Amino acid sequence: MNQADTLYVPALAPALKHPTIFKHFDALPPGNAFQIINDHDPKPLYYQLLAERGNIFQWQYLENGPEQWVVEIKKNEAGITIGEIVAKDIRKAGVFKKFGIDFCCGGKKTLKQACEKAQVDVATVEAALENADAHTTTPAFDFSRWEADFLTDYIYNQHHVYYYQEGPVILELAEKVTARHGAQHQNLCLVLALYKKLQEELNAHFLKEENILFPFIKGLVAAKKAKNEGLLYEFLSISEPIEMMESEHEIAGELLGHLRLATDDFTPPAGSCNSFRLLYSKLQDLEADLQQHIHLENNILFPKALALEKELSKG
Repeated sequence: MNQADTLYVPALAPALKHPTIFKHFDALPPGNAFQIINDHDPKPLYYQLLAERGNIFQWQYLENGPEQWVVEIKKNEAGITIGEIVAKDIRKAGVFKKFGIDFCCGGKKTLKQACEKAQVDVATVEAALENADAHTTTPAFDFSRWEADFLTDYIYNQHHVYYYQEGPVILELAEKVTARHGAQHQNLCLVLALYKKLQEELNAHFLKEENILFPFIKGLVAAKKAKNEGLLYEFLSISEPIEMMESEHEIAGELLGHLRLATDDFTPPAGSCNSFRLLYSKLQDLEADLQQHIHLENNILFPKALALEKELSKG
């Protein structure tokens, strides 16, 4: 990458820093990248770029401080993202699951990028997506039309409550099955350890959503409806809790992937007892529920909240 493809941000006047970066990004051909060098973490720029340009870029740290931060910003090739495809039609999620394409944590990739990562043919997936239109019924809910505050309530009641009810049952089953069959099936010890780690992550994550992020989003909606910015909670920006939630989603996604590997795609061994089969079935159901949960937040709720904050900030 030559010097023309690199912006040294500290040399720019404060009022010109973000406008200059945006101008550089807008002029960038799809598929190309440039680098910015800064004297502090430019993460706020990431969220401004996301809010004003959408999920059409990739952000990669090449150096991460403490004295210098270097970030490569790459404009995606033409085409909407996986997350946007599923946000518009949840029926498409089944197609992506079939091909092993991550539509929740990996929702910011374009179809071509996602297919390359999953090592599947783009044309084959595109045909399957078109086939989904013809052979599946209209989805029950169009989540993209929902107000952000209503969506937070739905996520809590549909997904948080599900986990609070099923989580302890899965833990009890995992401990029971491991105690009885762990000597014969040594992978069960790993399954139990992974599930306990996942449960630890989710317990802390859901509390943050319920006590910090969701109330903040409801505050944004209330402020918009009342046309009163004074109703907002005293956060610097909603981008900070969203960044934390997305990072924790990545951790949960990795743990789910490890669980799938440890259970051979949730396939119990031949001759397994009812408890063994039930454990794997419930783990698979939990994975599906968490994928839908993360998709709703990463690809619908969070962009709505960022756009709403941007709208309010303009007065």
